[in-house]
Amino acid sequence: MSFFDPEYSGKFASDNLNYKKMKLREQNTALILIDVQKGFNEEEHWGGNRNNKDAETKMACILEQWRTLDLPVFHIVHSSLHPDSKLHASNPGFEIKEEVKPIVGEPLIAKNVNSAFIGTDLKERLDALGIHTLVIVGLTTNHCVSTTTRMAGNFGYDVYLISDATATFDRIGINGEKYDSELVHQISLASLHNEFAEVIDTKRLLELV
Repeated sequence: MSFFDPEYSGKFASDNLNYKKMKLREQNTALILIDVQKGFNEEEHWGGNRNNKDAETKMACILEQWRTLDLPVFHIVHSSLHPDSKLHASNPGFEIKEEVKPIVGEPLIAKNVNSAFIGTDLKERLDALGIHTLVIVGLTTNHCVSTTTRMAGNFGYDVYLISDATATFDRIGINGEKYDSELVHQISLASLHNEFAEVIDTKRLLELV
């Protein structure tokens, strides 16, 4: 067989297209919830003016559907190495918010950097289950959600990032200018869409599952 075999290549493309036409439930799609922790309730600490105030409600709706369909769910928490951090394991803010608390059988994976894949066994767990498609929700859009989404895309997973089930805060620029949280959110999503993930909203996701 030559390096490029048109017949083989065409079959691969056809199989991949058929796979993408399958419902997400038929692909054993995993839901990844990133850093939905109580420490983020202290908005001013993170920059204030959080957008998507109902993101946790959307996350809970998605999580309920995944549980109903008995699809894989992974909870990721940020375990800061700094004792004074809102997300240090010794602080109340480390806890997962009530709306999406894990139930028995749902893995809880702690990370201490932005990506849920670095220093964890997340990829090994996904690969052991034969998972190729991920749905990502959580906090915050431009930090751990973005970093994890980029790595997932680079690893070759098919990724759906849910625009209204993620959120962020205002940011201060390098010259002291303030950037509104919604602007930060939208630019972050635009940077990921069609390169590392397909960005859709909760309504569309529930249609696809």
